[in-house]
Amino acid sequence: MPTFVTAVPPAPSEVAKAHFAAEFTFETDCWDVHDALTKGADFVLLDVRSPAMYAAGHVPGAINLPHGKIIASKLTSWPPETVFVTYCAGPHCNGAARGALRLAELGRPVKIMAGGITGWVDEGFSLAKAAGD
Repeated sequence: MPTFVTAVPPAPSEVAKAHFAAEFTFETDCWDVHDALTKGADFVLLDVRSPAMYAAGHVPGAINLPHGKIIASKLTSWPPETVFVTYCAGPHCNGAARGALRLAELGRPVKIMAGGITGWVDEGFSLAKAAGD
């Protein structure tokens, strides 16, 4: 008797390969963001949470731009090809997806940092507490 895990069979390997490869075009992880930040990031990291949550602790180097405030006029400092990476509180929060959607609607390349602040802390990375890092 199959379990709930195997009752629906896995996708064929070629379908699974395409699916999992595509995921990397939409997201990155905390470890890769941390590594890139230490080497000189080629993206802009956006903390899309509220200013109060940002002030309480954020990824060093992140810019606070709440997802509801992502509009074209706020992005004029960056060339159109600038890659943005959004994050929020963690897997229980959809703010990163909301911010990524707004950026995509504005024609900006974007990825989500999977795990958000929760993932960042789980990896053992420190948070900045002051707005100026």
